Amino acid sequence: MQSPSEIRARYDAIQHEVGPHVTIVAATKYIAADDMAQLIEAGITTVGENRAQDLEAKHAIYGDAFTWHFIGALQSNKAKLVNARCTLVHSVDTDSTARRLTIPMLIQVNIAAEDTKAGIRPDELPNYLQYDVHGLSTMPPAAATPDESRSHFRALHNLASSHGLKTLSMGTTQDYAAAAQEGATHIRVGSVLFHETPHTR
Repeated sequence: MQSPSEIRARYDAIQHEVGPHVTIVAATKYIAADDMAQLIEAGITTVGENRAQDLEAKHAIYGDAFTWHFIGALQSNKAKLVNARCTLVHSVDTDSTARRLTIPMLIQVNIAAEDTKAGIRPDELPNYLQYDVHGLSTMPPAAATPDESRSHFRALHNLASSHGLKTLSMGTTQDYAAAAQEGATHIRVGSVLFHETPHTR
């Protein structure tokens, strides 16, 4: 875990790279609750949690110090917990979960039709538009270079545009710059903020 000043420097460098209109969601899956205080000191405002139990524990300590997003797989029986603590869910891919959410959501799309990935098929999207859907998210296949993910980001952007959806959560530590160039409004980054030496492009 880097110092608050180093985390802030990395955050500012990423923001400069992707532009002011892209929201950086600090993915805190591997950040212990005690270490979240360093993020406050670094000026991080938006965090994304992957597990409902971690969200509950960290929110109990830090509450309104952050804007909380949920970015992991969400079971419908955890929707009430997330409703009370988060402002956006990035990962909805079942009707049972969508029906139980009372906060804005992004539908996760398996844009590359990978058997091992969560997410709906693109042709299923209309079934979800009755809910409070603000946009889409995706995780592209593993790739050797960020440019290999561009076609998947572009496909998600086109799908969202065809349904009048404005919010796109796509891009992680490996490919966030390419995602931003293809229309991401939110990127989810963790290790590039907290551990690794940022790469330059």
